[in-house]
Amino acid sequence: MADTHLATPPALLPLLAKGGATSLFKRASAGAAPPATRLVLSRAEVDPKALRSYAELCGFAADGVPDEQSVLPVTYPHLLGFPLQLRLMTSAAFPFPLMGLVHTSITITQHRELRGDDGPELIVYVEEFRPHRRGTEAVLVTEARMAGRTVWSSRSTYLARHSGANAPADAGRPAEPAALPAEDTWKLPASLGRRYAAVAGDRNPIHLSALTAKPFGFPRAIAHGMWTAARAFAAHAVRGPVTASATFHAPVLLPSTVVYASAGPDFTVRGPDRPDGTPGRLHVSGRAVPLPAA
Repeated sequence: MADTHLATPPALLPLLAKGGATSLFKRASAGAAPPATRLVLSRAEVDPKALRSYAELCGFAADGVPDEQSVLPVTYPHLLGFPLQLRLMTSAAFPFPLMGLVHTSITITQHRELRGDDGPELIVYVEEFRPHRRGTEAVLVTEARMAGRTVWSSRSTYLARHSGANAPADAGRPAEPAALPAEDTWKLPASLGRRYAAVAGDRNPIHLSALTAKPFGFPRAIAHGMWTAARAFAAHAVRGPVTASATFHAPVLLPSTVVYASAGPDFTVRGPDRPDGTPGRLHVSGRAVPLPAA
């Protein structure tokens, strides 16, 4: 795999525009090969103002206002790597259209917490394409390194839906966990997608308004999966050396009310209970397990 070194992160808006344009000409199908390129950003810089806005919006700011010397939320390095992911997914070597990709899961392994002034090296690459019952999943890896050592990494799966999927009917189908004790209720405003887009730079039209989401099959805008995961990780107090994962089962329409529930290492985000008392629609399930001492 060849390395492409970057001195600064790519600008997001031109990449999103490129992704929208090239999506018109890309057609997802089975048997494609992943890009044989790794993108390497020599130093990831943290904007203290952006960090504060992110921490407050996602619920990580309970311990005070974060600054450039604060411990980063466990999901924040993923945000720093997002421009590199987007550059890979809009490249000619990436065979699937950006518009229509569905983020299906993320697993984060944090060996030590990063601080805002650490300036880690970031590496992003496509690990593999794997069959899914509804098409093909692309597995994207983001690594944060300090002095040549990986201290944080994430593996995200993105589903490209297409016909002729060569996989068993249950391939990629996440098991639905049992109902967990409810701990909190979150009322999510219609503006949440726009607020997160302003903080994270992910201005996918499905998150911005009903008008821009309807062409993609949604009756209203939907919350970013990474906001929902981050909010759940914050509620679950995910910190320190840890492996934390989230699986996205169904989109969260905006505005809406959802229920956060947890027990031990596991958590869920669901819709409110139905009138007959059965659990509401499952949106996200996950767990966080501390890493053994090194």
